[in-house]
Amino acid sequence: MSWKLNNLISLATYKKATVLILSVVFFFALSASEASAQKKFSKTYPASKNIRLQLTNRTGTITVQGWNRDEVRIEANLDKPIAKIIPKNKSGLIYVNVVQDNQGRDEVGDVNFNIYVPYSSSIDIETRIGNLNVSNVQGGFVRAHITSEGDITLTNIGSSGISAKNVIGDIFYDGLIQPNSKYIFTSTQGNINIRIPLESNFNLVATAPSTRNIDTGPFNNKTMKYFGTGRRLVAKFGDGSADVTATNQQGTISFLRR
Repeated sequence: MSWKLNNLISLATYKKATVLILSVVFFFALSASEASAQKKFSKTYPASKNIRLQLTNRTGTITVQGWNRDEVRIEANLDKPIAKIIPKNKSGLIYVNVVQDNQGRDEVGDVNFNIYVPYSSSIDIETRIGNLNVSNVQGGFVRAHITSEGDITLTNIGSSGISAKNVIGDIFYDGLIQPNSKYIFTSTQGNINIRIPLESNFNLVATAPSTRNIDTGPFNNKTMKYFGTGRRLVAKFGDGSADVTATNQQGTISFLRR
């Protein structure tokens, strides 16, 4: 009887060990499968200080950062189904168009970009869905457009003009207002926050037709005029040497001191 009991105990222990080993094997197989579902892309291009970056994506986060090097580095993580990426370097223009490169394909996975450019670069980035982030760019025009949903975050910007536009999502701008330049912020549903120095010089047209929520905070002055029972605000700050237009159909517009 004792012999049978020992055998039963040994058999139960064996089965538990087998289940444990199979679970570990399955876990590592699953991890390996998930890892293989992503592919990495990396390429570096020599560039002048006034290089232009033009990037069109389908879905995924795009992050662009200025750095003190005369080169553009493009890094990307690609989810399955793996998209084609075929960058082009054309005399002062780095051009990437994920939509064009994958034309005719029913589905491709997210492409998440991390790109480094010279500080004085001009930036033109667009995606259908995903967040757009640009930081430490002090050069030419910056265009950041999302045709559907995602946040736009522009920090430490000294560029000579901005066009930031999305449908659903927040827009945050932290930077300077340069003379003789235009700054355009447009959203349908989200919050627009503009953080600039108090001594900035610009003409403002701010429109929030649904919420009437336009807050100029510390920038309040006697030139401010409201129209359409608060739907639109027109004002002049300093010598008005730049133009700032902010339009938010169903969200708020706020100005913060930098």
